[in-house]
Amino acid sequence: MTSGIGPVIYPVKDLALAKRLYGTLLGVEPYVDEAYYVGFRVGDQEIGLDPHGASQGMTGPVAYFEVGDIEKSLKDLLGDGAELLKAASDVGGGKLIASVKDADGNIIGLAQSP
Repeated sequence: MTSGIGPVIYPVKDLALAKRLYGTLLGVEPYVDEAYYVGFRVGDQEIGLDPHGASQGMTGPVAYFEVGDIEKSLKDLLGDGAELLKAASDVGGGKLIASVKDADGNIIGLAQSP
């Protein structure tokens, strides 16, 4: 179902402060620097900062698992007891993301690249 973990997204309240802190921690400049999202790449790993994450139900960092068919993956996970948090949506350039919650309240992110 998955080809590994893609981006790990952190919900943040103060995007400017978080951008400085994570830039220092990661030792790189962001490759995306917008009011709605700041993204860093370290090797093959993406670390993202989402100032709207908390309002979308994120209570901590969310790892997004790369999947080939996000709708099928959602259907399978919901069939196995997951709770839908966010239906698949395009976040730009054809990249789709969605999220579910497992029985213990952990958030699982799904991502499908174009």
